Amino acid sequence: MKLRQVLLIVVLVSGFWLVTTHLPSGLTHLALFRGHAAGSPLELTEAQAAPAYDSEEQNNIAVYKRVLPSVVNITSTTLVFNFFEGVVPQHGQGSGFVLDKAGHVLTNYHVIDGANRGIEVALSNKRRYAARVVGTDKIHDLALLQIDAPNLEPVTLADSSGLAVGQKVYAIGNPFGLAGTMTRGIISSIRDIRGSEGSPIEQAIQTDAAINPGNSGGPLLNSRGEVIGINTAIFSNGADQSSGIGFAIPINTAKAVLSDLTRYGRVKRPSLGIISFGIGPDLASQGVCCRIRCADPESCAGGRCRTCRIARRQPAGIRRKHAHHARGRSDRGHRWS
Repeated sequence: MKLRQVLLIVVLVSGFWLVTTHLPSGLTHLALFRGHAAGSPLELTEAQAAPAYDSEEQNNIAVYKRVLPSVVNITSTTLVFNFFEGVVPQHGQGSGFVLDKAGHVLTNYHVIDGANRGIEVALSNKRRYAARVVGTDKIHDLALLQIDAPNLEPVTLADSSGLAVGQKVYAIGNPFGLAGTMTRGIISSIRDIRGSEGSPIEQAIQTDAAINPGNSGGPLLNSRGEVIGINTAIFSNGADQSSGIGFAIPINTAKAVLSDLTRYGRVKRPSLGIISFGIGPDLASQGVCCRIRCADPESCAGGRCRTCRIARRQPAGIRRKHAHHARGRSDRGHRWS
C-alpha cells in the first residue's frame, strides 16, 4: 500500500513538471497558461516622434545656448591661518561673464576680495585660465578681470534704465559649484539697497529667480539673452540659500565705471573740500562774524526780511581741508552670494 502511494506521488510530480516545462506551443493561448508562459512579450507605449517644445520653452533653450559660452566660473584662492596657526589655502567660488574678445571678465568685488594666491577662470568648455585684476570698485561691488584665452564669446549688454516690474529674467551661474545652472523668474521690484561696503546701490533689481551662493557676479538676463544686471546678493534672513529675494546691480551702473576701471584700475570720484567747525567764544573773539544777506532785496523793504541766508566769514589761521568719503553701514539680512 505504501509503495502505491509513493508511486502515485512520483507520477503526479513528474506530470506537473512535464506540463509546466514542456508545454506545447499550441496550448499557450489557453487562459489557464497565458500568464505563466515563458517569454511573454512586454508591450510599451512610446512616442511616435520627439516631443515638441512650446514657445516659452524654445525661448528658454535659446537664451541658455546663446549665453552659456559667455558665462565663467571664478575660483579665488586665499592663504589663511587655521586653528593650529598653520597656513592653509581657502577657496571661494563665484561667477562672471565675458565682456569682449580681449578677455575682460566682469564679476563682483567680493568674489575675488582677499585672493592672495591667484584667481582662476573656467570657461563653459572646462578650460581654465589664470586671471589678473584690471580694476576694482568696492563701492559698487564690481571687479574687472582679464584672461588670455582664444575664441571668446562676449555677452550683449542691454539698457537697464527701462526695466519694468513683472519682466521675465534669467540667471546663469555657478551656484554651490554647479556650473552652467540657469534659473528663471521675474523682476519683483526696483529699489535702492546697501552694497557689501555699506554704500548705496541705486535702482537695484530685485528678482525671485533663484540666486544662491556661487551666483555672485553672474549675469541677469532679459528674455532676449541680453545682460541687464550683475547678480550680487540675496536676502537670506539667516538661511544659506535662496529665499526668493535676490538683488542684481543694474548693468548701466557697471557701464558708467568700466572706462575708469580699464584705464586707471579704480573709479575716480569727485570730493568736496569743505569741513565744518563749531564757533565758540574763542573763535568769536578772533573776529569771526556772521552777517545776514537778503536773497531778495525787495522782501527786505520796511525792515521785513522774509528770505535770508547766513554767511560766515572764516577766521584767520583756519585752512580748508579735504573731507574723506564716509561710508554707511551694511543693512542686516543681506547675504553676499
